[in-house]
Amino acid sequence: MKIKTGIGFDAHRFAAGRELYVGGIKIDSPYGLDGHSDADVLIHAIIDALAGPALGRDIGNLFPDNDIKYKNIDSKVLLADAVKLIKDAGWTISNVDAQIIAQKPKMAPHIPAMRKVLAEIIEIPEEDMTIKATTTEKMGFTGRGEGVASIAVATLIK
Repeated sequence: MKIKTGIGFDAHRFAAGRELYVGGIKIDSPYGLDGHSDADVLIHAIIDALAGPALGRDIGNLFPDNDIKYKNIDSKVLLADAVKLIKDAGWTISNVDAQIIAQKPKMAPHIPAMRKVLAEIIEIPEEDMTIKATTTEKMGFTGRGEGVASIAVATLIK
């Protein structure tokens, strides 16, 4: 048996005129996140945490931001595609633990829905998909309310 652990990080700035998606959930907000896809920072961090140890690649290699087919794509689709590649490579996803870093909007009320959606896509029990939310106490770009960041860790077994 082989066990690997991966880590992923993503950050996006807020942008007017976009909807806000985090963890596959649409969050009511006057601003969204700027990016080529829907800019879901949590899913992007999770993809990196999974794809790194399993495939030796990151989200930018798997789904390049200069490819028009990924323009405004739902990141849940990217996650499902990444999970398929990982499983095809012979890996089982054991668990994912993630953190959302945002001063605003408040993420905690949305975490149960995020866990449900992401666990289903990743094909793991909900108890193995953990998400926490924190602020940076008004420090840095997230603390100033300029955007959102996320970090994720995943364990895979072969």
